Formats: sequence, structure tokens, C-alpha cells
Amino acid sequence: MTGVDADRIERAVRELLLAIGEDPERPGLERTPQRVAEAYADYFSGVGADPLAHLADTVASGDTAAGIPATSDAVVLRDLAFRSVCEHHLLPFVGTAHVAYLPGERLVGLGRIPAVIDTIASRPQLQERIAEEVADALVAGLDPRGVLVVIDAVHGCVTARGARQERSSTVTVASRGELAEPAARAEIIALIGSGRGA
Repeated sequence: MTGVDADRIERAVRELLLAIGEDPERPGLERTPQRVAEAYADYFSGVGADPLAHLADTVASGDTAAGIPATSDAVVLRDLAFRSVCEHHLLPFVGTAHVAYLPGERLVGLGRIPAVIDTIASRPQLQERIAEEVADALVAGLDPRGVLVVIDAVHGCVTARGARQERSSTVTVASRGELAEPAARAEIIALIGSGRGA
């Protein structure tokens, strides 16, 4: 799935355990290097992967494969869970992405957008960059009239170290095209929020 060097990761984790004064051979830690290598293969599966590959199969707006009209003023996907790893401390962060686009001539299956997010998030990242890269991928892959990406995430580097703000989250927004206009962006953000508490 990914090109991580599991043996090298295991050696590095063993060295890290020694560096913090632990015994990598003690019960409970003897398989930790292997477990970390397996986890990293998953966490970083997006390194070198092209998120645009998920947008290759599109359908013309106005028609589905069955010839049924499929036009929409806006396509809004709410509450798309994701996880990533902060590139500054290699600590995880988890959150929710909300993605909207105004179709141009192409539509994509709804399951493709979470796949784009997962590919982009599965590499050492910054939350701000994820929002920007998802927006750019949708623009490049679908040529929509507008794109809006809102990400709300909780960061391990904020909750578990330093300030230890356990209840804080960070919200970032990336917008393109018609959805970069304040009124249009506000309308979509209201749609995203309208599902809360329902």
C-alpha cells in the first residue's frame, strides 16, 4: 500500500525507546517497534499517492450513467471524519471535514471526495495545508464553479503537550471560485451547520 521501510522504522523506534531510557526488550515494549511500523504504513499511506486518481471517473452534470438528471446548485458533504499526523511533532490529529462544490460540467461519486481527503491527510501534514490541497484537488479534478473546504480538528500537540488545551479545536477554511465570495461562502457554511442537533 505504501513505500515505508518497516525494518528501518523498527530500528528507529527501538533506538528512540533506548534514548528515552526504556528497555525495548521488556514485556509490553518488545513488539512496539513492529506495531509502530505497521501504524506508520497506514498513517503515511498518502505519501507519494495522487489524490486526483480518485477523481478520474466522473459523470457529465445533467445526466447520470442511467440518463437521469443529476444537476445540483451545490454538492455539500458534511461530517467527513479524517485523521492525520502533524508534521511538527509527529502527533496525530483527528477531525471532521465539510466539503462543498458547485458543479461545472463534471460530477463525481460522493465516495470519491472522502478518498481525496484520506489520501491528502495520510502524510505528515498541517491542517491548513489539508484544506488547501483538498480544494486544489477538486478544482483540478472537477473544474467546478466553486469549492469550499471547512476543517475542524483536535490536535495531539495542543491537547497532550504544551498548553494542554484538551477541549480546543482548530477550524480552517479554503475556498475557490464562486465560493470564495463572502455571501456564497456564508450560505454554504450555514448549510453545513444546519445539520447540527437534528
